[in-house]
Parts: sequence; C-alpha cells; structure tokens
Amino acid sequence: MARFTCLLAGPIHPTPALRATVAGTRVVAADAGIRHAAALGLRPELWVGDFDSEPDAAVGAGIARQVLPRDKAETDGELAIAAAVERGATSILLVGAFGGRSDHAFSHLVVALREAEAGREIELFDGRERAWPLTADGFPHRFDAAPGAQFSLLKFSDLAGLSIEGARFPLDGVALPFSSILTQSNEATGPVTVTLASGRAVLLLQADPAVR
Repeated sequence: MARFTCLLAGPIHPTPALRATVAGTRVVAADAGIRHAAALGLRPELWVGDFDSEPDAAVGAGIARQVLPRDKAETDGELAIAAAVERGATSILLVGAFGGRSDHAFSHLVVALREAEAGREIELFDGRERAWPLTADGFPHRFDAAPGAQFSLLKFSDLAGLSIEGARFPLDGVALPFSSILTQSNEATGPVTVTLASGRAVLLLQADPAVR
C-alpha cells in the first residue's frame, strides 16, 4: 500500500499522535500547506499550487514544484490529491483540512467523500480532530476511539440503515433525513462501529485529550 500525506493550508496541532500518523508516508504539499512540513518533520516530494497564499518561497526551497494557474476549476488540495494518486497512492491522509476558511473545510470533506467512493482509503487529521468518509456498503466499519471521546456523524444526504455501536447514544438500522441533527455530539464508550446502507456521511472524532 502506498500511503501519502497531503499537506493543506488549514491550521494543525503537531501532536505526537499526528506525528506518528504521518511518519513514513510520502508527502505532497498544496500551496501554503508547505508550512506544516517542518513542524511534522516531513519533506514533500512535490509542492503544487498557484502559490497565491505562500509568500515565502524559501520555505519550500529545493522541493519540486507543479505551478498551476490561479484561475482553475480545481482547488490546490484537489490537485495535490490527484498528484498523489498519479504517484500510486492507495491511502491518503489530509492534514490541515479543518479550520481556516469554512468553505475550504467543507470542500475538503466533499472531496474526501468523492475519493472514498472512488475506492481510495482516505482520512483527515489535524492533531485534534480525525475524520473518515463512510462507505455506504451495509458492512460494519470500526474506528478506534478512547472512552469519552466526542464524535459526530456529519450528513451530506439522507441516510438509511444507519447503526452506531460503542457509543453513549447507539442507533440500530435507522433512517435519517439530511435535516436531522440526531447524529451530532455523541460520546464513545470505546471503539466505535458504524454501519451505513445508503447515503453520504463523514465520521468526525475528537482526539483523545491524553495524547495531545
């Protein structure tokens, strides 16, 4: 498996957990995401973007660049993911996908769902929050979580056949409309298992405070 980290421009918290997660991965930086490389002990093999948000070129000195036009249909993050896929990525970690501009965070979640539906393993992690797109295949998917960790299921459509185990508020095969907020602010009692028959959603998990 070729595991890649894509460094995006949102804020990060370089916790031991995040450092351990990115260790040993190949790295592509998207524009201002290059700023996270030093804090995480990483050296990207490629730096992509229109470079409208990273004024200090010295930060990425010696790293191969793919310069993109400012007016384009794709975001720098999308093109960083595409570059990783072209290099054989089968597993992708997005770092710096949360915080910053809300529209950017939303687009990263949508892109993550799209990549998961294309059959790629994808995760988002900034040191304090982790997220995984859910595969609507009717099979249980297990996510490691410490007892007491807060999590939410962010819906991007109506959901059907949703079950949640290992939580203070479990669910069993329910159907939920997009407008429902029933899946917000749950609490793990240990590893969380989610099953989804149809729909689009992302599991957002708060990191264990003990590992910050």
